Amino acid sequence: MPQYSDVRRLAWPHERDACGVGFIASLEGGPRRSVLDHALTALRNLAHRGAVSADGRTGDGAGVLTQVPHALFRRDLRERGIAFGADEELGVGTFFVANDGEVDEVYGRIEAVLGEGPLQVLAWRDPPVDDGALGKDARARRPVMRQVLVQRPAGLDALGYERLLFLMRKRIERRLRAAGLGRVYVPSFSSRTIVYKGLMVGDALATFYRDLADPDYATALAIFHERYSTNTLPRWSLAQPFRFLAHNGEINTLQGNVNFMRSREPVLRSEVFGDAMAELMPIIEEGGSDSAALDNAFELLTLAGRDPLHALAMLVPEAFENDDAMDPDLRGFYEHHATLMEPWDGPAALAVSDGRYAIAALDRNGLRPQRYAITDDGLVIVGSEAGMVPLPDRTVVERGRLGPGQML
Repeated sequence: MPQYSDVRRLAWPHERDACGVGFIASLEGGPRRSVLDHALTALRNLAHRGAVSADGRTGDGAGVLTQVPHALFRRDLRERGIAFGADEELGVGTFFVANDGEVDEVYGRIEAVLGEGPLQVLAWRDPPVDDGALGKDARARRPVMRQVLVQRPAGLDALGYERLLFLMRKRIERRLRAAGLGRVYVPSFSSRTIVYKGLMVGDALATFYRDLADPDYATALAIFHERYSTNTLPRWSLAQPFRFLAHNGEINTLQGNVNFMRSREPVLRSEVFGDAMAELMPIIEEGGSDSAALDNAFELLTLAGRDPLHALAMLVPEAFENDDAMDPDLRGFYEHHATLMEPWDGPAALAVSDGRYAIAALDRNGLRPQRYAITDDGLVIVGSEAGMVPLPDRTVVERGRLGPGQML
């Protein structure tokens, strides 16, 4: 008998424009509770863009990516009698481990890798959850979730710290695969960002993850995503956002993109990763979706040194070949990078963040909607639909929409 998502596709075979995606960001750059509240409101109002199982509560996936909520974690550590330095020294890793008989062994091996250094493990944390918010199917497949709080080693700058956390995540994944214990997924491991996601509908996200309802949870930006799966069956690990991006659309060139990335792996070199480069393979993780693969490529480019706008323009370029009105320097940028990276092409509305920038982008043909509003209190709201966050007209100073190949 078909899965519920297969039945849905048979009933609506041409519906390929779903998924709700976007971001909320503060122009001031300081953390606000209201940024997260608006993102959760947008998820609730985009529920019709996702898919729901027959149990009425299991969805294709919903989630948010935010900055690390330092006040929340600092309070948690203080209650344990643990002190740490500046906010930027805190790193947070979230782990999903399949709920089977190997859970304790998997987490034991993760702790062993982290114990090798150079990270200092401050504490392990079970994020507070409410299983009553989940549907029967999502609850049956719910992984065992834990968070590790770590401190930055001395002598590392912010980007160096992000690279170290990336390397530690890849090292953990490789060790577990080698031991035949590959049923682990790491939604985020960063000092800048954190991801909360799962197989629920959008309005249940903050009910399930109680952290998201905590008044101490504040952020300057939040990416949100309500998933409608079109090329993979729903899994906890495939809910979005991924570690950097959320995506509405299809990467139609996926097989070629993945093959080209794999063909480069034997010759990839990096001054910043050095001999550790071998531990980062494979770049494109097995078993992911097209969106997850794009996220993997974006992660490598940014952590190797390119800023997020540069990396995104390499991966999802404008249609520059026959645009006589394009600035010559911009055309040169695209022509140069076309020799380094094939476009990840297809209909795509993207919301992307590395914890510093919030970026919205459209594919070269503009085949997905992205609308934005800027308010008089310094909020930027971008997403799949106008009205997903109710705003009095008097508070909006600018409205618009992205065109083909544009970024905001």
